[in-house]
Amino acid sequence: MDLNEALANKRKEILALWIERTLDSYTSSGFFKRAKDPFANPVGVNISNGLTALFDLLLVNADQQAFLEPLDTVVRIRAVQEFTPSQALAPFLELKWVVKQVFSAGKETRPLLATLDDLDCTIDRMALAAFDIYTACREQLYRNRVQELKSGRAILTDAACPSALMRQERQKTGTSN
Repeated sequence: MDLNEALANKRKEILALWIERTLDSYTSSGFFKRAKDPFANPVGVNISNGLTALFDLLLVNADQQAFLEPLDTVVRIRAVQEFTPSQALAPFLELKWVVKQVFSAGKETRPLLATLDDLDCTIDRMALAAFDIYTACREQLYRNRVQELKSGRAILTDAACPSALMRQERQKTGTSN
């Protein structure tokens, strides 16, 4: 049995564990795992679909360019959430661990553990592309925020009233004016 055949045979197990571990990084992971409606649960559904597409691309040894769309789907979601960069991108590198765990559990796939170097390299390149996408997303968020501040829309979109913010700041610093 070669590596691609083993990955295809273990596809369901690998995807289930990979998606589960990725969704476990959220505080509402139970909801994200259960709800299958894309309107009620866009985060869970899009992450599941994106990771599935990425794994399927790995199975067919697709060109790196093909990975960009599903990577973008997953990374855009994680880039706007309260994750550090390493937390946001960890699921891509964690696929290596997932594959090794699934292969270790099977007697017929255990010998293939020594042949995972090429797959690991492809996953690393996928993670690096994810980092590029993440950085671009964060830059866009910051540019949008600066534009909000420059245009004055931040006053309208932020929850607090400017005079209330000033009062809070004065209380913190202990000034009376």
